[in-house]
Amino acid sequence: MTAKNTICIWFDREAEEAARFYASVFPDSEVGAVVRSPMDNPGNKAGDVMVVHFTVCGTPCIGLNGGPIFPHTEAFSFQIATETQEETDRYWNAIVGNGGAESACGWCKDQWGVNWQITPRILTEALTEGGEVARRAFGAMMTMQKLDHAAIAAAIAGDTP
Repeated sequence: MTAKNTICIWFDREAEEAARFYASVFPDSEVGAVVRSPMDNPGNKAGDVMVVHFTVCGTPCIGLNGGPIFPHTEAFSFQIATETQEETDRYWNAIVGNGGAESACGWCKDQWGVNWQITPRILTEALTEGGEVARRAFGAMMTMQKLDHAAIAAAIAGDTP
């Protein structure tokens, strides 16, 4: 059964490959139905993979193979909350190390151009707290690509210049 609200991500032709990769990297993720086009259409030929149902960390998604009309942008990203540096490293390295690219402030892009934020909970909690704690945590984050839990914790504690 399809969820009432599902994230739909437009791919050129790689929705199934991307969904299988995400399911291999993130917990509580899986590939469900793979729907083939019943007839030729502007994005697919009859029999091509048209839609892939999958979940990422329990969030229902649909990958739509629609052709190169709409490229991915940073206007959409998955934000994955992490508890430890090891978890942050594992997700970051999986995305960047498989044809992706690093960006700033915990953002990276996978090989299909989908954007990800690999974000330690310690950072989001500090930002939610506000005030000087948020300012120090945010300042530390602004200097990083992959986020460093220990450096953020030190900034929160005021242990950095």
